[in-house]
Amino acid sequence: MSYFTEWAQQYIAGKWKSGSGSWDIIDFNPFNGDKLAAITIATAGEIDEAYRAAESAQRDWAATNPYARRAVLERALRLVEEREAEITEVIIAELGGTRLKAGFELHLAKEFLREAMHLSLRPEGRLVPAAADGKENRVYRTPVGVVSVISPFNFPFLLSLKSVAPALALGNAAVLKPHQNTPIAGGVLVARILEDAGLPPGVLNVVITDIAEVGDAFIEHPVPKVISFTGSDRVGRHVATVGAAHFKRVILELGGNSALIVLEDADLDYAVDAAVFSRFVHQGQVCMAANRVLVHRAVEREFTEKFTARVRALKVGDPADPETQIGPLINRTQADSVTALVERAVEAGATALVHGTAEGTLVSPTVLTGVPEGSEALRQEIFGPVVVLIPFDDEDEAVRIANDTPYGLSGAVHTADVERGVRVARRIETGMIHVNDSTVNDEPIVPFGGEKHSGLGRLNGEAMVEAFTTTRWVSIQYGRTRFPF
Repeated sequence: MSYFTEWAQQYIAGKWKSGSGSWDIIDFNPFNGDKLAAITIATAGEIDEAYRAAESAQRDWAATNPYARRAVLERALRLVEEREAEITEVIIAELGGTRLKAGFELHLAKEFLREAMHLSLRPEGRLVPAAADGKENRVYRTPVGVVSVISPFNFPFLLSLKSVAPALALGNAAVLKPHQNTPIAGGVLVARILEDAGLPPGVLNVVITDIAEVGDAFIEHPVPKVISFTGSDRVGRHVATVGAAHFKRVILELGGNSALIVLEDADLDYAVDAAVFSRFVHQGQVCMAANRVLVHRAVEREFTEKFTARVRALKVGDPADPETQIGPLINRTQADSVTALVERAVEAGATALVHGTAEGTLVSPTVLTGVPEGSEALRQEIFGPVVVLIPFDDEDEAVRIANDTPYGLSGAVHTADVERGVRVARRIETGMIHVNDSTVNDEPIVPFGGEKHSGLGRLNGEAMVEAFTTTRWVSIQYGRTRFPF
C-alpha cells in the first residue's frame, strides 16, 4: 500500500519529508510480523519547525470564514467515504484490527467528522449586562491558537481525528503526534485526507517520533496552548505535570477498569451479548472495555454458563479474515504482559473458567473467577482479552465493588427496571455509564471523559468548544467613566 511506502514520512508546513533523526521507527504488522514501513524519526528541531508552521498558518486559518472551514471538513468526510476500503486495510495491517473493528472505527470517525463540520459554526459571542451606565460588555469566543494532539494505538484514525477535526473547525492549527506503533493510521492517513480536502499548508502538521529522541519537547514547547492526550494514566500524569508547569490546558482521556453489572432481573441472553462485546471488542484493547463483569448471585450460574460458552466460541486468528473476532494484540510485549497477569492471578488462587493460550501476539480469551481481593487483575486496566467475573449479593455490594478501583471511565448496568438501573448507575463513580447497553459507547454530541485516574476534562459536542476555544471580554464605555482619582 502506498501509505506504507510513498507516504511514510513527516508532514510539516504542507510538505512530506524525512525526519533528521539518527534512527528509524519500524512499523510492523502485529499479526504476521511483516515490516510495513521504516520512518526516520523527527527530532526536537522538526517539532519546533512543525509548531512554528502551525503558529504562522493559524492566524489566516482563524480569519477564514467558518463556512469555508466547514467545506474543508465536508470534503474530508467524502474522502474518508471514498477511501474506506483502503483505510480498512491499513487498520487491519497496522494494528491488527479485525474487519468488524475497522468498520466500527470508520463509522465513528465519519460521525465525528460530521459533528466537526457543525462545530465550525457553533461558537457564539454574547452581550453581558454592565454595572455602569453607558457601558457594553461583549464576550467573544476565540480559538486557543495551536493544539497538540497525542493519539494512541488502539483506535488511531478515530482518536486522531476526534481532536484534530474539532480543533481545526474552531479555527485552530494542530500538531499531531501519533503513537509509534500506528504512525500511518494515526498520522499519515489523517494528514493525507485533510491535505487532499484543501486544508492550507501548516494548519495541520504530523511528527512521527519517540520520547527516546525528543524527551518532553513535544509537550513543553511554548507554542501550543492546549494538549489533547489519549493514552495510559501513567503517561497522562506526566503530560499533566509538564503541561501545568508551562501553563497549558491539558485534556486527558486515559485508561479504565469498567464494570458491567448484571442485576437479578436482567435479560441474561442480552446481558451476555453486551458483556462479550464490552470485553472482547478489539481484543480488549479499549479504554472503555468491561474488565469486570459483576453478576447477582441469583443468576450467577446461568449467566456464567452462557457467557463462557459464548467466549469459547469466539474465533481467534488472522484479522484480515472476515470471520475473525479476536485478532492480535499490538505487539509481543503486550501479549506477554497479559499472559503473565493471568498466570499470576491463577497462582494466587483465581480459577480460569476459560484459560486462553498465547501464540505470538495472538492471545485467546480468558475468563477468571475467584480472583483474590486486591489482585492486580481487579484493580488495573487489562488491555487484552481477559475478563473477571465477580458475584454480588445486593446493589450496595455491586456499587462498592464497581467503585473499588482508581479508575472511573465507563460502565453498564443491566436490569428489567430502567429507573432502578439509573439509580444504580448514578452511584457509580464514573464519567459515563449505560443502562442496558455495552460499556463501549461514544457519540459525537455527548460529553466523553472520566473521573479519578481516567482523565481530566471532556470531549465531544459543546465540550469541544470549551476545550479548543477561549473567551475574551471586550468592554465599550460609550460615556465617560468617573474615576476615583
